[in-house]
Amino acid sequence: MSTINELRSRKEKAALGGGEARIEAQHERGKLTARERLGLLYDAGTFVEIGGLRKHRCTDFGMDKVDAPGDGVVTGYGLVNGRLVYAFAQDFTVQGGSLGEIHAAKISHVQDEALKNGAPIVGLLDSGGARIQEGVSSLMGFGDIFYRNTISSGVIPQISAIMGPCAGGAVYSPAITDFIFMVERTSNMFITGPEVIKTVTGEEVTSEALGGAAVHNARSGVAHFRAANDQDCIAQIKALLTYLPSNNTETAPLVAPADDPNRACPVLDTIVPESDRKSYDMKRVIAEIVDAGSFYEVQPDYAKNIITGYARLNGRTIGIIASQPLVAAGCLDIDASDKAARFIRRCDAFNTPLLTLVDVPGFLPGTGQEFGGIIRHGAKMLYAYSEATVPKLTLVTRKAYGGAYIGMCCKALGADATFAWPTAEIAVMGAAGAANIVFRKEIKAAEDPEAKRAEKIKEYEDKFSGPYFAAEHGYIDDVIEPNETRVRLINALEANLNKRQSLPAKKHGNIPL
Repeated sequence: MSTINELRSRKEKAALGGGEARIEAQHERGKLTARERLGLLYDAGTFVEIGGLRKHRCTDFGMDKVDAPGDGVVTGYGLVNGRLVYAFAQDFTVQGGSLGEIHAAKISHVQDEALKNGAPIVGLLDSGGARIQEGVSSLMGFGDIFYRNTISSGVIPQISAIMGPCAGGAVYSPAITDFIFMVERTSNMFITGPEVIKTVTGEEVTSEALGGAAVHNARSGVAHFRAANDQDCIAQIKALLTYLPSNNTETAPLVAPADDPNRACPVLDTIVPESDRKSYDMKRVIAEIVDAGSFYEVQPDYAKNIITGYARLNGRTIGIIASQPLVAAGCLDIDASDKAARFIRRCDAFNTPLLTLVDVPGFLPGTGQEFGGIIRHGAKMLYAYSEATVPKLTLVTRKAYGGAYIGMCCKALGADATFAWPTAEIAVMGAAGAANIVFRKEIKAAEDPEAKRAEKIKEYEDKFSGPYFAAEHGYIDDVIEPNETRVRLINALEANLNKRQSLPAKKHGNIPL
């Protein structure tokens, strides 16, 4: 055999992974192979594999007789939507995608290359976990990967897609990354599996109920997106990348806007109900304000009382944090605070301006919230907004009460442009509650306490509850007609694009985790 033919033969064998039978078994599970997934991710013909001929060097427990092409992971780089992206895809057809010394070394290498070249990295995870035959070498491999995840955090975007099992220590790599996608019915994540749980606690639970896509997207908040299948997952990743810069020294790609920046939004003039006891959908407000069809929601199934996501204003990527009056009246709680704080910090790390839409009556009351540490969790939002140096725009649509108003990026936390609609109610608390406290004695002494209460509520509303007291004192920059919101926000964004702000020199702050 000629040297070239030998090379081709070796590469063809490596490309087959675990062989035709295991590839077929992968397909029967409803999953694509590692190479098929990478083929969907990258622009046609651009993927360059790294380390495709590497193999394990373990000789214990019969491993000297095991052929594991590529050691169960495919690594490399290429173009996604014309931009450089690194990736690794675990190959479940080879030793169940188990992670050993060389497997980990290949992942660590592309992590290093991505960081060095300032490019995003995508991990497609489908693995049975640590390769037991290699003992502590597997654990050291995980440690190497976790360390690089952490060092790269905030420098390059890191995206993880759980496309099969991800258990034990393996879950901590995606947990450190910026985004986690999960595929319905074929992916799961957990520290300890159903068998271990049953042995230790006696609980019986399925893998899907314990760590499936629905659980981690809607209940635990571990994941950010869920996909119907592998193809949908890859398509969503490619869409997300269009909202992200390649690294922390750049901004997201500017998209030629197809939507008129001067477009008025007359529907917004009547979107807020006359009664403050009625709700409305803040997603309708977002859809009207941003470039048509550009909103890309992050964690849509978790902590639905707050909305987070990317969108574009006149072609520029922004991050949106918005109250959702349809859920818990838009109150902030533990989960919403965590969700918002991490999104804010992610946007700030990657130079993404922030738009905050406020209709918040307060923090959710109750012993469950207090015992769960709402003080600590709510402080994360205050910290994240205060620390962020990107352009920050804030719009109050209706309620903005108490500490929750502060937590939703008021001017005191560094908002660069603050607006309110005429329907805004900016105060320490609602007028009824405030009147009951401030005018308690007068109400009690009145001949008709209910009439006096109504009179005092009206008095408090007239003085404090609307947007004008805040505007007169400079706490908001302007009260605007809702129909002109898009135009005003685009103007404010353009004015603040060259914002320069630096924080005091320090190793790092101490966010109240």
